[in-house]
Amino acid sequence: MRDIVILGSTGSIGRQALDIVDRHPGRFRVLGLTAHSNDQLIIEQVRKYRPLMAGLTGKNITPPSDTGFCQWHFGPSALEVAASQVPSDDVLVSVVGMIGLSSVLGARKTGKRVLLANKEALVAGGQLVKDLCPEDSENPTLLPVDSEHSAIFQCLMGAKGNTFRRLILTASGGPFRTWQKGRIANASPKDALSHPTWRMGVKITIDSASMFNKALEIIEAKWLFGAAPGQIQVVVHPESIVHSMVEFEDGAVLAQMGLPDMRVPIAFAMAYPERVATGVKPMAPEDYYNLRFEQPDHERFPALRLAYEALEAGGAACCVLNAANETAVNGYLHHAIRFGQIAQVVEETLASLGPLSADTLEAVLDADQLAREKSREIINQISREDI
Repeated sequence: MRDIVILGSTGSIGRQALDIVDRHPGRFRVLGLTAHSNDQLIIEQVRKYRPLMAGLTGKNITPPSDTGFCQWHFGPSALEVAASQVPSDDVLVSVVGMIGLSSVLGARKTGKRVLLANKEALVAGGQLVKDLCPEDSENPTLLPVDSEHSAIFQCLMGAKGNTFRRLILTASGGPFRTWQKGRIANASPKDALSHPTWRMGVKITIDSASMFNKALEIIEAKWLFGAAPGQIQVVVHPESIVHSMVEFEDGAVLAQMGLPDMRVPIAFAMAYPERVATGVKPMAPEDYYNLRFEQPDHERFPALRLAYEALEAGGAACCVLNAANETAVNGYLHHAIRFGQIAQVVEETLASLGPLSADTLEAVLDADQLAREKSREIINQISREDI
């Protein structure tokens, strides 16, 4: 029996994690649940799983009388309570945004294993997180839930001390894989949200279309696996069957394959080091006789170049990249800028702010705030110029 807290329980990752709980009665006990504003669903979850604590970060409600067994918290502090104060073995961090960083740090400072499905924690505060996650191949304290990083972790499990030469992250290519640059630049939100393989939340689906999700994964890979930027490569793999690969010094390449279903990496992290049933149907290899791998086009998808440049710059550059992208995506969804201008906003924000420190949580949060302010200025300027 492992006790688990799920931050973001009403989102896609959180709901699938609870599906794994349902499939294995007696193996997992849910002690904490948080959501942003979906009060109806989290109330249903509280009634079903009977956690010690539940919280809403974006809404204040009067809890139903039949949930009196549960301690409710409201506002951003609900995440701190869930991550730090609820006694548990594991904390699944599947919230979106910078708020995930404090949750990860809080969980680790109180000795909990983190199952990480939040990109911002490592992208913005990678060194802070790693400082709290000692290397322990037998009992890791940080397990990736992203399908790509989970795949790399699984490939490295059999390395037995051998170092890797390359980490190869696969990318579906998103809905614009075959589009020309000019057409991509003016893509509508409806087009950008039409992912060919995965079903995800709005922000990550837009990031997949721009390949900023892969840019963030490049940065995450550096911190998760101690890789130099030159050891991290991205290849476009439209079928999304090979989730990532690792190349070793002898030229051997190990790949983790499977049908594109997030329950696999979620369950792998939850039950590690064991593997448990997920409900995913068996893959028929004969159905995938034409797997393709392509070089990404950095001209059409400049996000990848920006990730390597941010890693090279160091300091809080990766935090700035993440904050500027998040702000730009919001601007795009509100029709303030065009799709092709998302990367422009990020690049101009990075150039405008210059070197910033990322030595403390306060410094990272300050850099994040500065980047958001600057990127909003740039978006406003672009909007005025387009009128």
